[in-house]
Formats: sequence, C-alpha cells, structure tokens
Amino acid sequence: MPMTEDSLEAVITAELPDVPPASRPRHIAIIMDGNGRWALKRGQARVEGHRAGAETVDRIVTACGRLGIEVLTLYSFSIENWQRPVEEVNTLMDLYVECLVRERDRLIENNVRFLQLGRREGLPPLVLEKMDETVKATRNCTGLTLALALNYGSRTEITDAVRAIADKVKAGKLDADVITEQTIADHLYTAGLPDPDLLIRTAGEMRISNYLLWQISYAELYVTDVCWPDFTQADLHEAIREYARRNRRYGGLDESNS
Repeated sequence: MPMTEDSLEAVITAELPDVPPASRPRHIAIIMDGNGRWALKRGQARVEGHRAGAETVDRIVTACGRLGIEVLTLYSFSIENWQRPVEEVNTLMDLYVECLVRERDRLIENNVRFLQLGRREGLPPLVLEKMDETVKATRNCTGLTLALALNYGSRTEITDAVRAIADKVKAGKLDADVITEQTIADHLYTAGLPDPDLLIRTAGEMRISNYLLWQISYAELYVTDVCWPDFTQADLHEAIREYARRNRRYGGLDESNS
C-alpha cells in the first residue's frame, strides 16, 4: 500500500528526531576521500578500498532517502584522477559499470533519480552506456536525486558554461548585457538543482579539491577524520546535527546578537 504524505513525513522525522526536517539540508555534497588509505592500512590494494567505498555509497544513499534529503552529490572521479595508475583507473571504471547495473532496480524501487555531472568525453563507452541507461530508467523518480560527479572538475565545468554562454551571445541568442549569476548557474552541470547546503569531506583533508566551486559559495563545511569506507549512517546524522546547529547568515548579521 503506498505511503501517504503524512506517513512519509512521520518516517522521515523518525529517522533523526532531534533535527526536524525543516532544519536539515536540502542538498548534501560529499567528497568521498580515504578509500586508498583505508585499504593500505589493512595491507590491501587500493582498489579494495574503492570496493568498500562503493558499499558505503549504497548505505548513505539509502540513509539520505529516508531522511528526506532532496539531492545527494558524490565526488566520485575527478578529471585529475586520470593521472592515477592505469590499473586503478580501469578498476574504477569497471566498478562504475558493475554498480550501475547492480543498483539500477534498487534506485527505481526507492524512487531515486540518477544524474551524472561532468564531461562525457573520455569516459569508456560501456560506462556511458550503463550510465545513460540508469539516467533514463530513473528519470521519472521523484524522491532523492543522486548526482554522481564522474569525470568532473569545477574549473572545467565553469569553463564549459562560459563557452556555452559565449556561443549564445555570438549567435545572437543572448544579450551579454543581461547575463546574471543565474545565467551562469543555468549553464553549469548542476542546472536545475539547488546549491549544496552542506559539504562533507571524509578522511580529514582540509581542501575543496576543485569540487562545485560555484555552487558551494554558501555551503556549510564539515570535515571528519573517518575514511569513506568507514563512514556510517551515524556519521551522516552527526554531520546533519552540526549543520542544524549553525547559523547561516549569507553575509548578513545575526539579528539575535545585534
């Protein structure tokens, strides 16, 4: 029997009762760091850390759906990651194909819409094929949007947006005098998605790593020393609690202290 709106709200509230849904982030972006270090500490090859990290993705996607999060964006493979050893890159690409095929039915079952952010050029044909099939299969899902940043770099994204806008100006389809911040946002890979409210980075590194530079202008940052394969639902809940405790002023003043 389908859940009513009230019963769905009750489930969402019960998942994290100390943080009401209105105080939770709409969009969570995560830099999933530490897979290789996690594996090396256990005497395993780095690729085993990526396999363990894929299992964490499954858990966190499920958890975000149950929390009523609208968008989850995961930094999966950057343009710079092509510089890694060929064996590791090939294993990652094989893992993407495996996961896209294995998880597709579960995404549909859980009403999760799948998107890819990043350049298509350079990705193996089989990755593109399975990615496109998953995007098409989940396009009518209305729950959580899972955006996978694959072959992604924020400077590349902004460059692509500027080129697209310049082409429209050159073709007479857009007046340069009316270009606004929204114009730029509408030409980014994330067009149509709300900007991230919360950026989580695992494994303790204090940097952004060319990730969603335009979109995270006012995001709250949360860094944990936990490596991605060990990141749990409890860790996610703690990040959301910390987000809810912060006072987001967007450059203004805190009226309670003025």
